[in-house]
Order: sequence, then C-alpha cells, then structure tokens
Amino acid sequence: MRNFALCLIALLILSCNRLDPDLRATVRHWQIPVLKNKPYNALLRVDLTIPSGSEPKALQSIELSLDGSDDLKDLQALQLWYLGQDSTLNDFYTAQPLEERMNPGKTTSLAVRKKLSSGNHYFLLTATLSEQANLHHGIRASCLRLVLEDDSVVLPRGSSPIRQRIGVAVRQHMDDNVHTYRIPGLATTNKGTLLAIYDVRRNSSRDLQGDIDIGLSRSIDKGNSWERMRIILDQDAWGGLPEKFNGVSDACILIDDNSDKIFVAGLWMHGVLDTAGHWIEGLTRESEAWEHQWRRRGSQPGVDVKQTSQFIMTLSVDDGLNWDEPVNLTSMGKRPEWWLWAPAPGHGITMDDGTLVMPTQGRDSLGTPFSNITYSRDRGETWTTSNPAFSGTTENMVVQLSDGRLMINCRANANRNNLSDDNGRAIATTDDMGQTWQEHPTSFNALIEPTCMASLHKHVYYENGTEKQILLFSNPNSKSGRHHLTIKVSFDDGMTWPRDYWLLLDEGKSRGYSCLTSIDEQTIGILYEGSQADMTFESIPLSELVGKDESNRQE
Repeated sequence: MRNFALCLIALLILSCNRLDPDLRATVRHWQIPVLKNKPYNALLRVDLTIPSGSEPKALQSIELSLDGSDDLKDLQALQLWYLGQDSTLNDFYTAQPLEERMNPGKTTSLAVRKKLSSGNHYFLLTATLSEQANLHHGIRASCLRLVLEDDSVVLPRGSSPIRQRIGVAVRQHMDDNVHTYRIPGLATTNKGTLLAIYDVRRNSSRDLQGDIDIGLSRSIDKGNSWERMRIILDQDAWGGLPEKFNGVSDACILIDDNSDKIFVAGLWMHGVLDTAGHWIEGLTRESEAWEHQWRRRGSQPGVDVKQTSQFIMTLSVDDGLNWDEPVNLTSMGKRPEWWLWAPAPGHGITMDDGTLVMPTQGRDSLGTPFSNITYSRDRGETWTTSNPAFSGTTENMVVQLSDGRLMINCRANANRNNLSDDNGRAIATTDDMGQTWQEHPTSFNALIEPTCMASLHKHVYYENGTEKQILLFSNPNSKSGRHHLTIKVSFDDGMTWPRDYWLLLDEGKSRGYSCLTSIDEQTIGILYEGSQADMTFESIPLSELVGKDESNRQE
C-alpha cells in the first residue's frame, strides 16, 4: 500500500510538472537510530548532480514524505541542510541550514532557494524528536522530488525508505564536560529500575591509564528518561597521585535476584609501570607516562597496588541511589602468578540456586590473556575465581543454560584481521563452576566478530502459559570492522542463531560495545556504543525479535 501511494504521488507530480532530463538525483538512507536528547538526527541525504558544462540551476525546494512513520507527534521538527560538495555524513554540524519545519506533516516542502553550479551537491534531512517520542516507534522518511525555479522537477532514485528506530542518547561526547563515555553495562533491578554504567573518560577517549571514573544513570520509566549521572567508582588522588594516575575502567554490574544487593566491579590502575614492569616513582600532574594493563608489562604478578591493577567492587542496597566505598578484592581473587585479574564489562547473573556469577578476564603467568568467571555463594561476601575457559581471549559474558550449565562467550584475539570461515566467538560450557570447561560446538564458527566486546543474555518469558527461554546476542556483525550492531536470537541454548531473527540496530561505524537486559517479560533493552551517541539506549518489543515482522531484519 505504501509503495502504491508513493507511485500515485509521483504520477500526480508528472501530470503537473515537466522532468528536467539534465539533472540526476539519488537518495541515501541509513539504518541508524533517531535519538531523543540529540538535537539533529540524520534521516536521509539527497545527492544532486548537475552535468559539467551546464548553466547553474536554481533549486527551489525539496519535497519530502513521512509516510510510514508510526506517529508524527514523535517529531518536533525537521531540518534541511546544505552540505556543499562534501558528502561526509556529519558535516551538517557546520553546514548551511536551509529551513526548519516544526511539527511537520505527512508531506512537507522545505525551501532551498539556491543556484547550484555544475558538479555534485549534497543535502541532508535531519529530525529532532519530542520528549514524549515513543521508544517503540520509528521514523520513515522519503524524498518525493526536487523542484526547480522554472517548475521543472527531478525525481530521485536510490535506496528505499527504511524505518529508523527511536532511541535515547543517554550519554554524548562532552556531556558534563566529559570527553568520551565508553564501555556500557546495563541491568534491570528487582524493582524494575534500569541501571546503565559506563566509563567516564574525562580528558580523552584513550583507555587506562587516565582520569577515568565509573558513572551510572538510572531510569525508572523503562528507559524513556534518565536521571542525572552519578559517579560510583572514583579513586580521586589516592596515594598522593593525580587523578589521571588513578583511573577506573571496564565495569561490570550484577543484580542479586534474591536480595537488595547490586554490585558494580571495576578495574583500578594506580600509577604506571614501565616497559620492564617496574613502578615509576615521582609522577606528577605534568608527567606524560602512560601504559595499558593489557599491553607489555602494564600489569604484573603479585597483588600489591604497585605491582598489578586492582579489582575493586562497590555495593548498593537502595536500587542504585547510593553506593558504598569500594572494597578491594584483588588479594581474594587474583592468583599471585597472574599478571592481571579484571572484571569483564557488561553484566553478571544470578544462577537458579542463588550463586552470583560475574564474567572476568585476565593475563596468566606468561602474560597471555584469558577469560573466566568469578562467583559468590554467600551473597557477595566472598568470591572465588575459576580456571580460564580459553587462552587468547578476553572480554566475555555468561548465561545459565536450560540444563543448568554455564555458557561463556568470549572475545577472541584469533579473530583480529581474520576474514576466514573460522572467525567466530570462543564459546565454552561448564558444569562445575569453571574448574573444567568444554568447548562448545559453535565455538569459532557461529558468531562472527571484528574482535570486540559483545553481550550474551538469557531472556525468560511465557507463551500460552508455558515458560520459554531464549538467548540474545549483540555485537558488530562483521569480521572486518565495528559497524552493523545487530541483535541475534537463539531458541536452542545457543546451538543455532537463525538469520531470520537478526535485528540490525545501527549500521554506522562505532566503538561497538553493547549490553542487553530484560526490561520486562515482553521488552528487551540494550545500551551500546553507537554511531550516533557514545551511549545509545533502545527498547525493543520481544515481538520484534521472535515474531514474524521482517521490516527491520538485516539483509
């Protein structure tokens, strides 16, 4: 019906105007989210080509349609920008604004009124959402025609209109004067509150070491709005060193399903070790020393703060409103010969028997990275670290399968620059809390990655009174780059991930980390590093993931 309506509009245009055969226009659409809290969201780009040697053409207006959008009340305004002769997507921040239309209708004409010389010219349509925009709605925009001052028209060709999902920009570059927000974690408390955690990288996007804290945002309305940022892990100027030598990063959140306890663990790096693994004395605010805990000898055997990066954990018992001073678990969980023991970013789980399980990672006695789990059987009073599931892997997440086993899904270094058929996440199971691990049949062959953190989450729901369990997985669905952030669904404990149940959220290039949660029985939430905001949140009806609607399936 929608295609018929557009064809009818085109026929009406042709009956009133003549086509200009000397001009060519194409339209480009992207599967990227349209975000609340973001002033301008790209909907489409119009590329107009005026042949070489032609006289300048006077472009009067560009006519647009929002047919197929779920509710025009979601839109506060449309804006049209002239990008000049540079097609870079984000150039509209410095481009020439042409016209803004508040409360646009289903069809809208936006004025251009420019004489254009020969060559390529680019126009970008953006949208601003209303505060009340529905997170389960989408925007679908199309370009109907370009109208010249002599009343001739150009009918554009190009990609078909797509439905862009509505989301929320939870954290953006330079919010609260913070340079970059990275490393998302997301969990739903027992009271239904959403807790989003992330790195607050104050001065640059660089990893540790640096002035980095762990921030938290709360939502009590299922992600529609978010409270002010709280800082929940901050080592300040501990030990007399500046904050840039007391960074905390890579946080993981864990909800105890059977109590009020909520845990957030982070990796604290005090000072800097040199390339030989020796503590550097005399660091000041002006010192330029830098090292990474995963590189060279940036973290070493032992448990002392001057030997190795520290595993610290904070606790909330009031639904994330207030947080205790952190406790240091390094001597409890780190084997002294290991170079590193650290949280794996994302979220942990509560097992059916009440055991708390947090994904962790580290470097062994040779400095080789590994993935494992750390668990507590006494409500978080003490923690036990398992044996590694794999060598050569790092960030991971864990779920409990329907038969009670734990499954770990790991980022694998072997996938770096690997475009072959054996590119895939490293996957293993255990039935003895990680004393022993069995590699899963899908390991290194089912879930491709560009060597990036990913999220694994179990969702439980009821259908006709029967309990059902699915696994959800999200990551950049690519072997070569961090783009095409996609959610996949498994109905058989991770043995298969059918393509019919892949949901593409963001095709743009990004840093690519993500974390999934169950908002409620019928709704999934995801916080991810997107192409449009440092921390992007989307709420997705379960029916879009397990139903028959193919409108947003990845091609």
